[in-house]
Amino acid sequence: MVSILHHGAVTGVTGSCHQLVLGSDTSVLIDCGLFQGAESAERELSNQQIDFPIDTVKALFITHCHIDHVGRLPWLLAAGFDGPVYASEATARLLPLVIEDALKLGVTRDKQLIDRVIHRLEQMLVPLKYGVWLSTPFGQSVVNQVLKVRYQPAGHILGSAYLEFKYQGEIIVFSGDLGAPYAPLLPAPKSPWRADRLVIESTYGDKLHENRKQRRLLLKQIIERSLMNSGTVLIPAFSIGRTQELLYELESIIHSSKQSDWQQIDIIVDSPLAAKFTECYRELQYLWDAEAQKRKRAGRHPLSFDQLITVESHQQHMTLVNYLQQSGRSSIVVAASGMCAGGRMVNYLKALLPDARTDVLFVGYQEKGTPGRDIQQYGPKGGYVYLDDERIDINAAVHTIGGYSAHADQKDLVNFVKRMRHKPNEIRIVHGEQEAKLKYQSLLADVVPDARIVIPDK
Repeated sequence: MVSILHHGAVTGVTGSCHQLVLGSDTSVLIDCGLFQGAESAERELSNQQIDFPIDTVKALFITHCHIDHVGRLPWLLAAGFDGPVYASEATARLLPLVIEDALKLGVTRDKQLIDRVIHRLEQMLVPLKYGVWLSTPFGQSVVNQVLKVRYQPAGHILGSAYLEFKYQGEIIVFSGDLGAPYAPLLPAPKSPWRADRLVIESTYGDKLHENRKQRRLLLKQIIERSLMNSGTVLIPAFSIGRTQELLYELESIIHSSKQSDWQQIDIIVDSPLAAKFTECYRELQYLWDAEAQKRKRAGRHPLSFDQLITVESHQQHMTLVNYLQQSGRSSIVVAASGMCAGGRMVNYLKALLPDARTDVLFVGYQEKGTPGRDIQQYGPKGGYVYLDDERIDINAAVHTIGGYSAHADQKDLVNFVKRMRHKPNEIRIVHGEQEAKLKYQSLLADVVPDARIVIPDK
């Protein structure tokens, strides 16, 4: 019987890596992500190395290119993996950019070494279209069958997918990260018709997001507070997905607002990587949802508008940080990292967290052990946070809008299973904190009472 092993995303929400074992000499991997936050603290950078045997691994299937799903790929290559890397067409386009940035930030600045890794990865990549079954060469040595796979849109970020595997008459689904319905830019995921076994994320298995109208109103109110106080709104955001959705929403507010202040506020994307991803989003417009396509046909440019400023060089970045600290000019700054664990956002936080005019807005999940989680937890209490080993007092207002998460919430996760015509016999709940997984497990027990619903610990 086909078995499933888990090499990450079982004690938290990072390090996603799952192994589909077809037989004693044949298996494939689904994702190979980096550990972050508290999980990363337990593993020094060198311990991101692959700690399981890969001699049977014939291929890697990528659900999407967030770092917690692809960040250990260089370590997989270093361990000797030389099989194909399957990904959706958009992910195959974005993945080299993600890995190049990850190597520069966390491993080496050696350009020749980085170029060699990226060149090798590009040779291994196999782009796949959504909705088309692919017969792979894997599994023939086990039985006289081949493993088939189909990529389906997951609505999480551009190119994200959930994967359907067909083997020996069974369909096994890996959800990857599922997106929320009504999110900007991307169509919502549709449940598969059938899943015999399901491995599913549970990031927000215990929470409900605000609806789109509510989150847009909250976003507008927070920014208007900044306009009144002549302060800066800092939005830590992942370079891919969250940044583009925020730009889309901000363009919408500006377009519909009759207040002159909204027509003058600067919206700053301070991330060269985010700028590259935004350009890819613009180039891959055929993947946008109907609403975004309609705006584009009407002559609007949801990801490129007059007030949008992109910061490229480090010198420009530091000049802007100092200017905002001294001037108090109302601005919205979107920068990585999304969990405040590095990147250019850290310099903004060090300069502006002590200023009561500042607003910090979290629009994505904050992993335990990250500075973002500390700011989110202690900031409203007048606390402090350590950034680059420096204690920074928090006088800024701290806000969280869950509705901008690129993840499905509790209701959406339940509906993903409920809307399957043929429901799973086994469900494995991963990629979530323990409370979220337990709550989601209890809800699924009502939806599929005859299924075996497990929370793997390894």
